[in-house]
Amino acid sequence: MQTHLADFIRHTPDGNEAHAILRQCVHCGLCTATCPTYQILGDELDGPRGRIYLIKQMLEGAPVTRSTQLHLDRCLTCRNCETTCPSGVQYGRLAHIGRKLVEQKVPRRWRSRLVRRLLASFLPNATLFTPAMRLVQHLRPLLPKRLRVKVPLRQHPRAWPTARHRIRMLMLTGCVQPGMMPNINVATARVLDALGIEPVVADDAGCCGAIRLHLGYHAQTLDDARRNIDAWWPHIEQGAAAVVINASGCGATIKEYGHLLRDDPAYAHKAAHVASLAQDLAELLPRYEAELACRIRRRDVHTVAYHPPCTLQHGQKITGRVERLLQALGLEVRVPSDAHLCCGSAGTYSVLQPALSYTLRNQKLERLSALEPQMIVSANVGCIAHLQSGTSTPVAHWIELVDRLLSD
Repeated sequence: MQTHLADFIRHTPDGNEAHAILRQCVHCGLCTATCPTYQILGDELDGPRGRIYLIKQMLEGAPVTRSTQLHLDRCLTCRNCETTCPSGVQYGRLAHIGRKLVEQKVPRRWRSRLVRRLLASFLPNATLFTPAMRLVQHLRPLLPKRLRVKVPLRQHPRAWPTARHRIRMLMLTGCVQPGMMPNINVATARVLDALGIEPVVADDAGCCGAIRLHLGYHAQTLDDARRNIDAWWPHIEQGAAAVVINASGCGATIKEYGHLLRDDPAYAHKAAHVASLAQDLAELLPRYEAELACRIRRRDVHTVAYHPPCTLQHGQKITGRVERLLQALGLEVRVPSDAHLCCGSAGTYSVLQPALSYTLRNQKLERLSALEPQMIVSANVGCIAHLQSGTSTPVAHWIELVDRLLSD
């Protein structure tokens, strides 16, 4: 796609990257076939091809309007279009550049600014979020149903393993996950411990930056990345073998640290190294398939439906590994026909775009429920909470199921 960048963006890092990405697009439109918002709304500007044109126009100096802002806001950033694109267009990176420009050129109404600021300040702060979630969970029975279904039941996880092992791996516990679903982190630590891996949690590590990145707070995103790198670096120097991640949304972001901090001379090298060490559980545990299979202690779950998060299959390009591992552990794994489509969670999307989000959730649950599973499993806390809000079928992280199978 031929592009003539305006003076304000020409020869800047964002301009150079956007120009390279736009040159790859041949305007074929194959991406629209797998875009969730285009399928619902049927508007060219609510599909990847239309949004690419909107971003191109901005970069060329055309006026930026609230309509431009709306169409970019409606994007889930699921990156399904990247998987579909035969030309390898990196739409996700282009969308971040486009959203950054929109934030600079189109002032938001005060209510929108307030909501987005609250989300960007509150959710990534576990010190604030966890006690607030505990309070809401305590009051859950008193909430109206439309709110009650959004609040997960309080979990009472098992004790964190304390054994020391020769192999040590850093483990990201996340920001909302410890408050909403602490079982995920404990199950991860327990399974790693059973495999002779010591999970190490760095005290100062926190939110990966994904929430602020998608809300357009770019500078704060880089601060999140730098804080985590600083927290992890001493452990990496002491031989930590990997950064293990059990939330695929976090994994997709941490693997971008090298790109996000590429122009920071103090952090570029460290960021690239951290990104190279980042491993989703779906990458790590299949290497231990035989050992896990030998350790199975119970089989009270036999049939599961698997929802692969977009951040795993489209963001990290990891497909098929969770299904194969669970099958090797003796489970019947059923995958819906629309497995490539987003469930509508997408970080804060369910708060900012509730109508589209819950339409996608209901469509996804209809496909998953038709598989008649005992349990639905996924690989990202946001997807799990979003799906559970619309069904009575248990929804959990697949690592929780593995821990359950290994437990006496």
